[in-house]
Amino acid sequence: MRAPSTYTLRACISAACLAGSAAVLASQPAMHDAPRLAAPCPNDGAAGSKHPDPRREARVVRLAVGERLEGCVGPGERLTVEVAVPAGQVVDAVFDGQGTALDLQDRQGRHQRRLAPADAGMQGAMWVADGAATRLTVTPVAPAGGRYAVQLLRSLAPATAPATAPAEAPAAVPDSPRLQALLRSLQQGASTEAFWQEREREGTPLVEPLPGHESLVTFLWRGEQASVRLFGSPTGNHDPLARLPGSDVWWASFRMPDTARLSYRLAPDVPRVQGSAMDQRRVILATVQRDPLNPRIYPPPASGSAIDAFEGHSVLELPQAPPQPWVTRRAGVAAGQLEHHRLRSSVLRNERDVWLYRPAGAAPQALLVLFDGHAYLGQVRTPTIVDNLLADRLIPPTAVVLLGNASPQARATELPPNPAFTTFLDRELMPWLQAQGLAQPPARTVVAGSSYGGLAAAYAGMVLPQRFGRVLSLSGSFWWSPAGTMPGWLMRQYAASPRQPVQFYLDAGRYEGARGGQDGILETSRHLGDVLRAKGYAVTQVEHDTGHDYLHWQGSLGCGLVALLNPDALRRLDAPCGDHSPPRERKD
Repeated sequence: MRAPSTYTLRACISAACLAGSAAVLASQPAMHDAPRLAAPCPNDGAAGSKHPDPRREARVVRLAVGERLEGCVGPGERLTVEVAVPAGQVVDAVFDGQGTALDLQDRQGRHQRRLAPADAGMQGAMWVADGAATRLTVTPVAPAGGRYAVQLLRSLAPATAPATAPAEAPAAVPDSPRLQALLRSLQQGASTEAFWQEREREGTPLVEPLPGHESLVTFLWRGEQASVRLFGSPTGNHDPLARLPGSDVWWASFRMPDTARLSYRLAPDVPRVQGSAMDQRRVILATVQRDPLNPRIYPPPASGSAIDAFEGHSVLELPQAPPQPWVTRRAGVAAGQLEHHRLRSSVLRNERDVWLYRPAGAAPQALLVLFDGHAYLGQVRTPTIVDNLLADRLIPPTAVVLLGNASPQARATELPPNPAFTTFLDRELMPWLQAQGLAQPPARTVVAGSSYGGLAAAYAGMVLPQRFGRVLSLSGSFWWSPAGTMPGWLMRQYAASPRQPVQFYLDAGRYEGARGGQDGILETSRHLGDVLRAKGYAVTQVEHDTGHDYLHWQGSLGCGLVALLNPDALRRLDAPCGDHSPPRERKD
């Protein structure tokens, strides 16, 4: 269990970002008004809360939509929370557990799904109520127990009008030769049983080779559902699966290069709800789960096996996907020291988790400042990656600061270019790191992140070159512009600013392209690279056959560190790190 420390929960928070968009409730108090659990939990869990709940001593407590519950659970304890929500409504909640996890049970008390793991920061949870009193359990996963805060934000009622049905169209004919053969056998009276037995032996998705180093990848689902959607599609959409007529086979096929890698999930019977278009897009989280016939799980469960079908993502890696040699702990490789802190900001008027990694056996000679710290500790095992890079002598001894987010809403306001956040980095974070003995000259200081974090890293390199001389951006959200301004804001800022002694590593996925007539991460990353090179910056720019995906970012993080801290070594890493010439100069 991580060390007890001050804990913050906003009174009203929406779920985390979905597909690059943040859905934020309109009536939210200022962040500094949040209630806090300011003291460590004692073993009996009865103290330590600034707002103790008189129901805390009860074995079962009730929680209504709009209410918040926070407190402690001791070793061996389990808190049961009953929630009464009408059948068919989608419950939208938020949870933060330090040493505790949030689970959903059925009315008999049997486990249904883990809604939120422990120690992952503030996270959203969404599920469909079955009509009985929903039972949530807060369970300690650490020997000493832990703390929790859970709030039921709202419930979304089912849509009152039926979905508009398109005119009847012929059933889609699959491109897959295997599915075409199955369809013929079904028309002759056969069942699907032999097909599913074959899939159980060989796994899913179904991958069939095509000419030109490509494959036809078919995602599959078995069942009698009304609909199934693909979460993590190469298109970037929540693509529907089609049903093979008269069968329990659902499918969606995509032509993909053999270098592709992505994580994905499947969502049966996504509910239709009353609310905004973003509400409807987000409710896929209520049913989305792993592919039951794909044994590969990302991130790999710490216990070796998944708790349930809702934990993690399924993995697709085609035969020529770049290797990821540094993501798994190796026997005999010394592990660096990891320590947890809570850092309060007077500039931002909030506080956050921060982890410091110190390399084993050597004083740091470089520093990595990495945003979205919870994700780069849980989903991407950053300490392991750095341990292995050091063991392979690919980078100098490097310290790491993993900077968590104060909340999902704070992430959405701080990481897009925000002078207050860069002031925090300059006046609070970096002096604190100096006091920890970790500060390095800018030429050996890398600021890094993915998505909004990649955008924040590029902005920090522009406004704080005296702090950060190296920028590592993975799928940076360079499409972002302030409200009311034209796209390309950051590119215009760099074009208008004097060149600074900063070097860049830019990585983007080819499945992150334009949608809805607007440039996506792929196009805007290319645009930024062009601007930087025109200004005379040193830029290493790579593209891969992947999407907006931590599964890919865990490999690219290591490549970016080598490119920025030991560029001579990058030439011997073509297999894991790929072609790093400017995108328009490549022959592919």
